[in-house]
Amino acid sequence: MVDPTLAEMGKNLNEAMKMLEDSQRKEEENVKKYARKDIPGPLQGSGQDMVSILQLVQNLMHGEEEEESSQAYRLQNVGEQGHMALLGHSLAAYISVLDKERLRKLTTRILSDTTLWLCRLFRYENGSAYYHEDDREGLLKICRLVIHTCYEDYTVEGFNVLCTKQPVIYISSAARTGLGQALCNQLGLPLSCMCHVPCNTMFGSQHQMDVALLDRLIKDDVECGKLPLLLVANAGTPGAGHTDKLGRLKELCEQYKMWLHVEGVNLATLALGYVSSSVLAATKCDSMTLTLGSWLGLPAVPAVTLYRHEDPSLSLAAGLTSSQPVEKLRALPLWLSLQYLGHDGIVERIKHASQLSQRLLENLKNLDFIKTSVEDELSSPVVVFKFFQKHLNRDQTPHAAQTSAIQHRVISNEGHIYDTFNQWLGEQLAQLVPASGIDVVELEDEGTCVRFSPLMTSAVLGTEIQDVDQLVDCLKMKIPVLTSTLQLREEFEQEVRRTVGLLYIEDLSWPGLGIVSYHSDGKNDDNQEKELEKINTELLKKLNELESDLTFSLGPEFGGQKNCIYIGMVTEDLDVSELVETIAATGREIEENSRLLENMTEVVRKGIQEAQLQLQKANEERLLEEGLLRQIPVVGSVLNWFSPFQASPKGRTFNLTAGSLESTESTYVSKAQGTGTTPPPTPTSSLAKQRHSGQKIFKRGLRNSDAFNETSSVGHCDDLEKLAQRPPTLSPGQEQRPLETLKTELPKEVLQATNKDTEDIQSSRSPNDCTNVEQGNQR
Repeated sequence: MVDPTLAEMGKNLNEAMKMLEDSQRKEEENVKKYARKDIPGPLQGSGQDMVSILQLVQNLMHGEEEEESSQAYRLQNVGEQGHMALLGHSLAAYISVLDKERLRKLTTRILSDTTLWLCRLFRYENGSAYYHEDDREGLLKICRLVIHTCYEDYTVEGFNVLCTKQPVIYISSAARTGLGQALCNQLGLPLSCMCHVPCNTMFGSQHQMDVALLDRLIKDDVECGKLPLLLVANAGTPGAGHTDKLGRLKELCEQYKMWLHVEGVNLATLALGYVSSSVLAATKCDSMTLTLGSWLGLPAVPAVTLYRHEDPSLSLAAGLTSSQPVEKLRALPLWLSLQYLGHDGIVERIKHASQLSQRLLENLKNLDFIKTSVEDELSSPVVVFKFFQKHLNRDQTPHAAQTSAIQHRVISNEGHIYDTFNQWLGEQLAQLVPASGIDVVELEDEGTCVRFSPLMTSAVLGTEIQDVDQLVDCLKMKIPVLTSTLQLREEFEQEVRRTVGLLYIEDLSWPGLGIVSYHSDGKNDDNQEKELEKINTELLKKLNELESDLTFSLGPEFGGQKNCIYIGMVTEDLDVSELVETIAATGREIEENSRLLENMTEVVRKGIQEAQLQLQKANEERLLEEGLLRQIPVVGSVLNWFSPFQASPKGRTFNLTAGSLESTESTYVSKAQGTGTTPPPTPTSSLAKQRHSGQKIFKRGLRNSDAFNETSSVGHCDDLEKLAQRPPTLSPGQEQRPLETLKTELPKEVLQATNKDTEDIQSSRSPNDCTNVEQGNQR
């Protein structure tokens, strides 16, 4: 029989989780949410029911992310095993109200079962367990345990004992950021008690602790009268996932009577059937910290620190054990979740994560320009890779003749450029395949890299094999874009610097072709700055209206340059010279139009005044010609009836292009308004004129194909002329017919095309010109 209270608790938990995970809300609920958004209200006297309270929690969980975040908010996938973990917290509150004897028996059973399962699962014999919320708290308790062990009078005299021999804690330089400072702050030790051990520089992995250097550091500290206390090693560094040489470190710790603590994501592989020797050595360490929540996708479960120590009183003094039964209930959510998953379920989840990393690593080996940083290719659960072009032949660029100063600057900035490109690559992959859990990591020696750590993300995001395949496909599409942009950046810089009116802006943090700004010669005052801002803003608008595959923007929201145009990633068929020419021509057009608009007010005002004077003068001349009698109302009408006066209408038209007044006599004579002076042609790119409908601009192949078509057209016209000039060859028995008869027998389409080509040739150039074109093509 099931306790009715427990059954009711499980039912309420299921209903609450179903309500919280339901993302479909009505419009009226949204209005209510906006009314109470971030506004604390008074506590209602009558109270609220559970449904209203859960609805408020739901609004607080989903409101901010869906409104303000540009990316889709992804809630953690909480499955049935997650519900068991959440049920454990509810049960812990319920169990805490039992009588002391029942509570003691129950907590002892829960704690002993969980500790036994974890020690057997991760091959840690005869160990004890400490369950804690903060993953750094376990190491903190271990440090206190070691201090109590090494300083016998520490319980009585406290910090005065530490003055005789200063304790030293050794930690890898590849450890988590701020871990050493956090330990010193919590233990009340000065920062001089923390010694950071560098990683290998000559031999071995650059992410492993240098054992020989550590030995020298310990000897120096012993000679100075210090006490080596504890060594923190990594079985999977936070950045690259590499494992220290735990076997040699254990021997060194035994030599100097130090405590060895190990932490890292690679400890999860201890549950598998095959474990690498480097990770298997962690089973001989003095303590280790396991983060089962991220490995198994369990929410709100504590981290576990397994340790071996013979004196229970010192463990109690250090806080690793507690006499309070309520403290032991921390293991209850993990106790329920481990039983729900079972041994096979736990191993299967860890094995699945390892298979995902191996699948990605095998595909990365076949990709060019991808450099991997993996410690063990057979069993590494963390894959770190980066885009890197080993041999970049700069002489193959269209403008290979470059100055030595530009060469030196480009080579010295390659590291920053690769960091920027890899940052962009990681963000793109994470956006395209969100289920992969891809993130970007900064490594000390290798710079910015892309990291895939399925042990930390796959259980939560539900990563599958097809997600890894999709990740590889996206990576294959991005690599050509990266290589093309990297090769064309220098050519773009040279083209911009040699173009009048354009200014190249160097920004190594921009992942794209480059940054350009249109500027004009003049005083650098406030008016000039505002004018350049208007021109560049209009230029950006014009460029975005073009039918191209490029992205033009104002750059990042924070930290970007002002009055600049940022050009994004490009493909290999980009015509850089045509792009720069178009930007310069469009900028000049905008500048000329802006100057014309500035002068238009003054020109129009003067034109109106001049037109008024001329019209007034014309009216006076008309009065003199008509005479005084014609101006009298009655007499003028009678006189005009007997003797009509023929006067040509005179008017004035204002030519905006020339800025002058012209007479309208030609308009009345021809019954049509004249076009006046033809305005100068707008400076546009030659490619835009040749571009056909539906074709993208700024493509290299487009210009070549147009040139080929033009040459073919000229050759076709020359053949038609030669064919028309050459007398026809008649076979025996065939009479010569007139040309008009031959034309009537030709198809209609051929006749029209021939006539059109002949007219175009005759109107555009002479036969001598065609001959010159043909000779030039042959050369």
